Amino acid sequence: MIIDTSKIEQIYLVCGKTDLRKGIDGLAGIVQEQYDLDPYSQALYLFCGTRKDRFKALYWDGDGFLLYI
Repeated sequence: MIIDTSKIEQIYLVCGKTDLRKGIDGLAGIVQEQYDLDPYSQALYLFCGTRKDRFKALYWDGDGFLLYI
C-alpha cells in the first residue's frame, strides 16, 4: 500500500538510535511517551536504527497503522 502524501500534515524524524525490532505498538509508544505527540494524527514518523541505511516509517491512515520497513 502506498501512502497518500496529500494527507500528510507533518513529517517527524525521530533522532537517535531506535531499536528497529519494535513493531507498531512499540514505535507508537515512543511517539507518545518520549515526544508527547499523537501517533493517530496525520503525521509520518521516521525512525532511524543503528545502521545508517535502515529506517522504519509509521503512519496512521484513519483505519489503522501502516509500517514501512
